[in-house]
Amino acid sequence: MPDEPQTLDPATRKQPHAAAGADSPAPAGPGVTAGPGAGAEPARWVGRLVVVGLVLAALNLRPAITSLGALLEEVRDGLHMSGSVAGVLTSVPPLCFAVFGIAAPRLARRFGPAAVVCAGMAAILAGLALRPFAGGTVTFLAASALALMGIAVSNVLMPVIVKTYFPDRIGSMTGLYSMALALGTSLAAAATVPMTQALGGSWRIGLGVWAVVAALAVVPWLPLVRARAAGPAAVPAPASAPATGGAATASAVPTSAVPAPASAVPAPSAPASAVPAAPRIARSRTAWALGVFFGLQATGAYITMGWMPQIFRDAGVPASTAGVLLAVTMVMGVPLAFVIPGLATRMRHQGPIVVALGLCGLAGYTGLYLAPAAGAWVWALLLGISNCSFPLALTMIGMRSRTGAGVVRLSAFAQSVGYLISIPGPLLVGVLYQHSGGWGLPVMLMGGLMIPQMIVGILAGRDRTVEDES
Repeated sequence: MPDEPQTLDPATRKQPHAAAGADSPAPAGPGVTAGPGAGAEPARWVGRLVVVGLVLAALNLRPAITSLGALLEEVRDGLHMSGSVAGVLTSVPPLCFAVFGIAAPRLARRFGPAAVVCAGMAAILAGLALRPFAGGTVTFLAASALALMGIAVSNVLMPVIVKTYFPDRIGSMTGLYSMALALGTSLAAAATVPMTQALGGSWRIGLGVWAVVAALAVVPWLPLVRARAAGPAAVPAPASAPATGGAATASAVPTSAVPAPASAVPAPSAPASAVPAAPRIARSRTAWALGVFFGLQATGAYITMGWMPQIFRDAGVPASTAGVLLAVTMVMGVPLAFVIPGLATRMRHQGPIVVALGLCGLAGYTGLYLAPAAGAWVWALLLGISNCSFPLALTMIGMRSRTGAGVVRLSAFAQSVGYLISIPGPLLVGVLYQHSGGWGLPVMLMGGLMIPQMIVGILAGRDRTVEDES
């Protein structure tokens, strides 16, 4: 975890008049002019290519996880996995996000964010293509880890790409790729089982199909990598975000999976020389509350993605319907990811939103315990609403620091702590399921975690900043 905001590429910083990569002609405004020797046309094609690349990349950031959740029973039987080993498998995503995501800022500084995202998409392609050929659990885990490594670095650098190429359209571009991410998540959950059945019933083919989508995601990034290799003037350089935006400059490398809305970050009210130094985050109680809140909501999300279809299937719900139920849960993030951040920024204390989402989760898990099949659609909707604690956590990260440097540090701290906290959850669910012989204890655990999540969320939502505490 870096100690201070890091710039993307020292070479590009030497081009003060380089483009920010918006898809408009050079005279369109600040941060949109072409670099020295470049015309309006290169800026336009670069901007359009980045938009296509963002959407295709975001579509591939979750199918490796949710497609496996839909076919977990078949994979377990085919590879002779125990419930505990399957729990390890469902714990791999947050582990990879915690471990490999930390390296993304340094890789971006050395090779450029576009090159690292391109490599990330290639890693996803390789992992998804190799996974169907796995003859044993170890090989399957290794191929999954390769795909998840690509997801981890791309997760971190999606907001960097947005800030670099679209500094004046951060909100709209973030909304675009967030919607594509939710769409890819839900599509993989809903379509994997029907596709598997249509293609002969083999889980290997059902999982391998998603490698085709990953291959498409590599293509738009290749010209951007070649253009950067041709020289700094060929690719738009990072531009500073407008002063009124209040976020860190576009050259700062955030470490969050999705950036906090620009409107959530207080605008600087003093010259740079008068802005307080970035705080020591580890001394802040609010930072720790945010980290634990992020970890508990991530625990619920990965347990849901890894195990919810199996819970419904064991209750008698058909496999294809179980996949659609997971898709319903995931797709709730599309509209609510736009609504919740806007609502949160208009409130001095975000505790009421935390409690409302937590109560939805408690209701969903209670229904899952008492009548998993009878009210399956209602429980899926309630858990989908509860899982929208993720955009709320990101919004609070943006609101809990006064400076862009503080936001970057707070984001890195909260997400690193959070993903580490989330690792044992899916594994513990698998162990409880195997040793108890049913879903009663695991579902009770999942519901019980909502209580501490609401408590730390209320603490994290208080109207204060980390600079006040550190």
